[in-house]
Amino acid sequence: MNPIGLISMQYARPFTAEHFPLFAKMRQHGFDFVELLVPEVGELDIRETKKALDDVGLGVVLAARVNLQRNLASADAEARRAGVEYLKYTADCAAGLGSKIVGGPLTGNPLVFASRAPQPVDEAERLARKERCVKGLKEAGDHAAKMGVLLAVEPLNRFESDVLCTTHQAMELLDTVDHPAVKLMLDTFHMHMEESSIAEAIRLAGDRLVHFQANENHRGFPGTGSTDWVDVCRALHEIGYKGPVSLEPFRRNDDRFGVPFAQWRPPHEDESDRLAASSAFMKSHLLLTEYRR
Repeated sequence: MNPIGLISMQYARPFTAEHFPLFAKMRQHGFDFVELLVPEVGELDIRETKKALDDVGLGVVLAARVNLQRNLASADAEARRAGVEYLKYTADCAAGLGSKIVGGPLTGNPLVFASRAPQPVDEAERLARKERCVKGLKEAGDHAAKMGVLLAVEPLNRFESDVLCTTHQAMELLDTVDHPAVKLMLDTFHMHMEESSIAEAIRLAGDRLVHFQANENHRGFPGTGSTDWVDVCRALHEIGYKGPVSLEPFRRNDDRFGVPFAQWRPPHEDESDRLAASSAFMKSHLLLTEYRR
């Protein structure tokens, strides 16, 4: 059975030691692991965090935070070097926490949330970006492999990345990187915008898929949107996926005109019932897909 997890941003950002009591709450809601953002230096004590996780029997995976200053795709050599060193740092954090996976948009070049608009590039620059990403991922992959960690590259939608948006693009990149420690992460929220078929994209990913984020088209709680979860879970079953499945619901409880949906907001009410239901919903779909004919 796939372990089901919850991303820490559901509760708090940044996530610090004062939020450790939430680990027990996550377990009570039926979650098997938490997806933590890779802590910035000084944000979390790795040993204390691992103990807090172990005390309640909660696993962990990590999500990398890239920016324009640590950016594998950048034409700036200093930014590229910082990007490689950052990915090595994420692998060190993962090893210290007992996590086997660091996922996210590891190729860099963030758009909207970095206040940067997409710009057309000529063919030479397109190929140069690919070469930079390949070189950086190979070096970071070597270090991750030594730490027993997998780096999972995540395609984002066209408004958040201009280098990696689809599963097909990701497979092209992974074919070129050709490194056992560099794999794939998929998120159904982004896939709704960029894939002709989420199920077909999952099948294309095959055994390279090591982390899956099960999110609604509107980022709400699973089961409240238009995602065909039967189709999604059937595809995961067909490729034999047994890896982590994390939920990243960003609440959307204010539909007044002018309220920005892209703004992260902490919860203002107890969401225990919806979180527990979301965990049970995904576990049921993943289990029952084995019995569909």
